[in-house]
Amino acid sequence: VQLQASGGGLVQAGGSLRLSCAASGRINYGMGWFRQAPGKEREFVASISASGGTTNYQGSVKGRFTISRDNAKNTVDLQMNSLKPEDTAVYYCAASKNSLALTTLRRYDYWGQGTQVTVSS
Repeated sequence: VQLQASGGGLVQAGGSLRLSCAASGRINYGMGWFRQAPGKEREFVASISASGGTTNYQGSVKGRFTISRDNAKNTVDLQMNSLKPEDTAVYYCAASKNSLALTTLRRYDYWGQGTQVTVSS
């Protein structure tokens, strides 16, 4: 499975970005977004189950970010609104052979290359 993340960029605080992750083929996997800021460990942001029926969010993004998937197109998106400077990081999409909306990094089997999100104050 190959994952390609896109949609990052530079945005002012309060703005929005939409990240997209395209998978190389049809996948019945749980999908997640993680992020890594300079000097920090990679952390969970959001996840969605294979069916799309279950989602999980990190507390700091709940209410601002929305994860969704289109299984017909093999894509998973992360809509990010009300962005804050502390959201600045490289964002990675990941796929888990488990169909659940997992929140633990080590449970994911495949990773995309990352896309940079920078939020200016």
